[in-house]
Amino acid sequence: MPGHDEWSDRQETATVTVDGHELDVAYYEENEARSTSPDDDPPVVFLHGIPTWSFLWREIAPTVAEERRVVAPDLLGYGNSAMHDGFDRSIRAQEAMLDALLDRLGIETVSLVAHDIGGGVATRYAAHDPEAVEKLVLSNAVCYDSWPVEFVNGLGIPGTVEELSDEEFDAKLDFAFADGLYDDEGHDEFVAGMKAPWQTEEGRVSLSRNAVATNTNHTTEIDYEAITAETLLLWGGDDVLQPVSYAERLADDLRDAELAVLDRAYHWVVEDRPEAYRDRLESFLAEGEP
Repeated sequence: MPGHDEWSDRQETATVTVDGHELDVAYYEENEARSTSPDDDPPVVFLHGIPTWSFLWREIAPTVAEERRVVAPDLLGYGNSAMHDGFDRSIRAQEAMLDALLDRLGIETVSLVAHDIGGGVATRYAAHDPEAVEKLVLSNAVCYDSWPVEFVNGLGIPGTVEELSDEEFDAKLDFAFADGLYDDEGHDEFVAGMKAPWQTEEGRVSLSRNAVATNTNHTTEIDYEAITAETLLLWGGDDVLQPVSYAERLADDLRDAELAVLDRAYHWVVEDRPEAYRDRLESFLAEGEP
């Protein structure tokens, strides 16, 4: 399992145009050769949320890549993607980034696996271009009016993050990551990796800009019934940020959706229950059966 420095070293970078801005997108990719034949299954694209980056998928994506092409981008403003000021980081803009990145990589059809605001990006993409998404996996994803949450709202108040002392800022990150895990043992690499992109001055400001870009309207406007992809709602059952009740609502509104709840898991379900998550995900991707 790669550490966050190794993960960063293995990333590639593509420049895409979003809202007229040329922006660098860092992405992790494996097994590109598995999508060169028309008979190959479509690539699996992993989308993270706030305040994480593609390293979130470190225990999931490499295993899926044993059988499929895998792409895991850092959203704009996150991880090793562009962080400078001067562009939108809302999920509307992230959807445009995803579309441009897939075009750059020559990918026409995908299966999307998404967490948190990455789920908002994925549902927008799947609703706007249904034929481009074969399968959709949503985990503790923002939807309807389920977001933003108080912690993220606070980070977006102008000047707040920049004025915190290093100790105060580190405590906020620990609250998000270390205190947000079901079990506090064995997650040091996850916590260190999730905190790493925000340790610079540019990272702090970018986190604030990302937080203020959380726009409820971008999920309340989605026509969820337009999504035709076979969908698995793979949800951490003890999450208080994106509770199971929203997954149940999605299950009712989506055309072809099954709900699978993993107990002993909070919001960071892929970290709380990685083995169970991998098993359910791989079964669904291979057979379509949750």
